[in-house]
Amino acid sequence: MPIVDWSQLKAHELRALAAQNAVVILPIASIEQHGPHLPTMTDTRLGYEIATRAARKAYDQRPVVVTPVVWSGLSEHHMPYGGTLTLSHATFRAVIRDLIDAITRHGFRDILISNSHGGNQIAMQQICDELSPTSPATLVATTYVSEAGQSLAQYCEDQPGVMHAGEAETSMMLACEPELVDASNLGGITHGMDGAGFLKAGKASYRWRPFTAATGNGMAGNPTRANADKGEKMLEAGAEALAALISDPATWAAPADKRGDGTQGVPFA
Repeated sequence: MPIVDWSQLKAHELRALAAQNAVVILPIASIEQHGPHLPTMTDTRLGYEIATRAARKAYDQRPVVVTPVVWSGLSEHHMPYGGTLTLSHATFRAVIRDLIDAITRHGFRDILISNSHGGNQIAMQQICDELSPTSPATLVATTYVSEAGQSLAQYCEDQPGVMHAGEAETSMMLACEPELVDASNLGGITHGMDGAGFLKAGKASYRWRPFTAATGNGMAGNPTRANADKGEKMLEAGAEALAALISDPATWAAPADKRGDGTQGVPFA
């Protein structure tokens, strides 16, 4: 089994991977409260697990290496519950920008920013918009929950998909870090909100709200439905989705230029 963890490889091995045009997965996550039963590392741990499994699955098609997880994300909405570490938007963007710059300076040209925390998603896409026009690398931003979609949701019994500290995340943590899950009183935990509607205004508008506006215990969904077998299937589904994204040549293809010679007899600059 190939070593895919950047931090476990030696410098010359990483130089060799760059020369082989390896894909780099840059996982981004958070350290934040996850209700009374899950550790604050949940998003970080799951993001690393899925990225590592995906790298191993895709490796036969193309070498892949996974950097350490950027655990410091955008989690202001979870601060009222305690236990949460968060960055400002400016700092978060600067950290991701500098890491991408470091990766590209080593010669890597295809980078997958792999997100496992919903609060990072908009900023992640903005970072890609800002850097892509001038970066020497192709930057692709993904959130495994969205990329895997129905492949994950099919295992949920009474929630529409992965929700904060609910059935899905609890199941996946039971599969990879069971000793960190407090399963002693899952039946006594009051279930949190049913969805993310608290962020909506009007028919299709957005407004920021702290998570306290949606749930009293910092979680969403029903953890009593969780089990390790279901979690293993979800981890595999998330990894398969990312591996397929990495292995698809269209993901990294250069954009077509359809401008032609010019318009009205005037060439483009």
